[in-house]
Amino acid sequence: MANLETTLKEAMTIEGAIGIALVDYSSGMALGSLGDGAELDLNIAAAGNTDLVRAKMRTMEMLNLHDNEIEDILVSLTSQYHLIRPLTTKNGRGLFLFLALNRTRSNLAMARHQLKRIEVGLEI
Repeated sequence: MANLETTLKEAMTIEGAIGIALVDYSSGMALGSLGDGAELDLNIAAAGNTDLVRAKMRTMEMLNLHDNEIEDILVSLTSQYHLIRPLTTKNGRGLFLFLALNRTRSNLAMARHQLKRIEVGLEI
């Protein structure tokens, strides 16, 4: 099991990573973040993506999709990918990982796989 600092550093080794944050989606606050602030403000990204996660959770509730969980949410921009991965562990409920990737330097399938592996090892 890895602590938050180790987890953030490991996520930044994903090919094309610009920034990573662990976010509390009840408050929109980043509990921890790492990345190049010149390219992306992770605090603004955390707060803004909180609205996206909340909206998707509400939509799933209205559709009675109670036996499903969100694996990840992908936002494709012209120069970046934004991966949002809600934590599914007991202690991770209400949190999500936000990973921003440079679209030309990343492999989306590998990034999803690596972020899933990182989530499993995260100790909160």
